[in-house]
Amino acid sequence: MFFICGMSQGKKLLDYTKTVICALCGGYGRYQVIMTYSYFSIFFIPVIKWNRHYYVQMSCCNTVYELDGEKGKKLSRREPVEIEEQDLTLVQSGRRNEEWYKRQCSRCGYETTEDFEYCPKCGQKF
Repeated sequence: MFFICGMSQGKKLLDYTKTVICALCGGYGRYQVIMTYSYFSIFFIPVIKWNRHYYVQMSCCNTVYELDGEKGKKLSRREPVEIEEQDLTLVQSGRRNEEWYKRQCSRCGYETTEDFEYCPKCGQKF
């Protein structure tokens, strides 16, 4: 008899919806809560999970925060939770804080760091 077993890392998107104005980019976005973990599997079935971490990613600029562990556990158990700014610790700043992300309209010269598909000034496609 033989066993197929291994250790790996996993990631799961948790069910949480809250729209906010981002503190870093000023854009309107929502929190996307992600749980990362390590696991041991037998015959490709996860048996034991450990080393759980909870992260919040902003949909507007991809800024990543680490979420308080207790609130993350409650979310993974599908308990009602309200995430506040004091529950978040900045891990990685998003792309909109970078100067290189500026876009300029080819027709009117309007500059923006927003992720518009069309220029808000003249209507030309970026």
